[in-house]
Amino acid sequence: MTDAPFGSSHPRYGRILLKLSGEALLGNRTYGVDPEFCAFIAAQVAAVHGSAIQVGIVVGGGNIFRGMAAAARGMDRATGDYIGMLATVMNGLALQDAIERAGIPVRVMSAIAMNEIAEPYIRRRAVRHLEKGRVVIFVAGTGNPYFTTDTAAALRAVEIGASVLLKATKVDGVYDADPMTVSTARRFDRLDYADLLRDQLRVMDAAAVALCMENDLPIVVFDLNQPDNIARVARGEPVGTLIGAPGREA
Repeated sequence: MTDAPFGSSHPRYGRILLKLSGEALLGNRTYGVDPEFCAFIAAQVAAVHGSAIQVGIVVGGGNIFRGMAAAARGMDRATGDYIGMLATVMNGLALQDAIERAGIPVRVMSAIAMNEIAEPYIRRRAVRHLEKGRVVIFVAGTGNPYFTTDTAAALRAVEIGASVLLKATKVDGVYDADPMTVSTARRFDRLDYADLLRDQLRVMDAAAVALCMENDLPIVVFDLNQPDNIARVARGEPVGTLIGAPGREA
């Protein structure tokens, strides 16, 4: 898909991949899924969809289960990761319900076969759903242990030909230190892929960043909690931190 010129009144990106952490679905809860916050996300997705932007979503499962945390407590890493993948399926179904309630057609596609509740992930079918105006939620990560949902998001974004990977967080971009604990932390407006790898800025894991870098896929890290931020990013407004190749406007 072609992108609109920078600063255009039209959407900047024709097809986006939105990465949501499992924790994003917590809302004000300490565990599980907050239906009200799912509705908040769904309203933003509906606004983007109404601008004729094709939307894919990858959702994590950390609000229910973290495979790496379980592995640190003695569980087999592969087993923990598979349980985490199942947690992403539950989150995907909750998000599907919220987006459908907003009047937007949705399909959930799983990297692990579970035909009664989700379609199997097939790249060409996913692209066709997007072309028909359906939001596609990708769950179960890559279907393989030892890969994070950030890597799954980068992989799916490249596979479907997304113009940008939007990583939703609790803060308004990438900082040189944790802004929650360091009052002097400095926010970056623009970074190169190499900056993330060299300075070990904990935005995405190295495999995800490398995949984006190899395929020249820009990343925008932004605050999900601000209304309309997803639509603002899609329009090319300077929201959050833009990560890309040197000299690339995205």
